[in-house]
Amino acid sequence: VQLVESGGELVRAGGSLRLSCTVSGTTFKSLNMGWFRQAPGKEREFVCACSGFCITTDYADSVKGRFTISRDNAKNTVYLQMDSLKPEDTAVYYCAGSPEWKTLKTLPPYWGQGTQVTVSS
Repeated sequence: VQLVESGGELVRAGGSLRLSCTVSGTTFKSLNMGWFRQAPGKEREFVCACSGFCITTDYADSVKGRFTISRDNAKNTVYLQMDSLKPEDTAVYYCAGSPEWKTLKTLPPYWGQGTQVTVSS
């Protein structure tokens, strides 16, 4: 299973960015998908997740109301729309996938390589 992220770049505070993660090597709609991030000197943290058809979603408190996860099962792609970006959102963003919802936030088996998002003040 391969996960490939794209879309990370430098953006000003208050701006928006959309990340994409394309999955291959498995039946995409059977995977629960999530986004995580890791800032310099900090541990990787959960950002958001959605189930196979995004009927169920979950967001970290720090991004609620600003970030939106979505997916296009026809394109095997999950998206992270990030609005009202803050400097503290600066991190490497990773997408992850798991067949089991309960393990998605804790120990997903599939990971992308990460994409850098930098928010300038």
